[in-house]
Amino acid sequence: MASFTAEEQRAYIKIEFFKGTSGSDIFKTLQEVCQDQSLSRAAVFRWVASFKEGRTDVKNKHSPGRPVEATNDDNVEKIRDLLDKDRRITCEEIAKEIGISHGSVHNVLTVKLNMRRVAARWVPHALTPEQKQNRVDVSRLLYKRYENEGEQFINRIVAIDETWIRSYEPELKRQSSEWHTPASPRPIKFRRKQGNLKMMMIFAYDNQGILTAHRVPHGQTVNQEYYRAFLMKHLRPAIRKKRPEILEATPLILHDNAACHKAGRVTSLLTSYGWNVLPHPAYSPDMSPPDFDLFPKLKEPMRGTRFEDLDSLEEEVANQVRRINFGCLATGVRDLPHRWTSVIGQKGCYIEGM
Repeated sequence: MASFTAEEQRAYIKIEFFKGTSGSDIFKTLQEVCQDQSLSRAAVFRWVASFKEGRTDVKNKHSPGRPVEATNDDNVEKIRDLLDKDRRITCEEIAKEIGISHGSVHNVLTVKLNMRRVAARWVPHALTPEQKQNRVDVSRLLYKRYENEGEQFINRIVAIDETWIRSYEPELKRQSSEWHTPASPRPIKFRRKQGNLKMMMIFAYDNQGILTAHRVPHGQTVNQEYYRAFLMKHLRPAIRKKRPEILEATPLILHDNAACHKAGRVTSLLTSYGWNVLPHPAYSPDMSPPDFDLFPKLKEPMRGTRFEDLDSLEEEVANQVRRINFGCLATGVRDLPHRWTSVIGQKGCYIEGM
């Protein structure tokens, strides 16, 4: 196969540009002819833009009398091309590929290209464009209701979800940080596994606090029948006792799309009560108050403590519920309008930090 230098390809780009050929077609032809030696798509479009702005030469620019150095324009262009092909490439790999020092590569990346290395963040699900649009649509719908109805809308929302509570959860890294002098050795800790004992609990809360925290019997699956019984025997009596004003104004149930939540018998029960169910987009824990607010606040103080049995674990959960309610710490329902606007602003992408 023939060899094609970058300068030869830039000359071809110049000719085709002045013929009126689009950047996409130029890149396609270069790929067909040059194959692995082809300039990247980004490089092709940069040169097209340069010619459009009036540039005529195809050589890399050098200042008169300027000594050749590792961070010259030619190396900058080479580094840019490598990044276009692989954003995960390291400084060491770039230095080896081009034949310059690690420090020179770092200088080009941070000073000349104004780039920094950013770690990917974990998200609950790879959202499709349709799912992102659904998140935006639901957020707009709910926020519109909030604008029209004000705090009365928020005051009627009851958020419900299930979660596993374990007999032992390791501390988070930030929980074990300590103050030390520069001469002090850095503390270490051993990685520990989650406890084997666990219990499923169902929580329901509103903007005033936790209404009920129900422990599911060991071995029991939360299916539609059990969830229906929870609504009848635990949630409705709790609302009647603690928030009678919500019953008078009609509760707005906010739960996710789990099968037990959307089952026909559950929907029929809520309809018979006259309760309304708010829409919730698929794969959206960052829009579910229990997930982004209640469960972290409930579980974090319990991390690092080992409970010998489920009864002592349930007792500690009850203590945490009292702490959260007494301190008015459960703010997830009140935070929903901000969540909706954030989802809209991010065009359906997940909210940072969830």
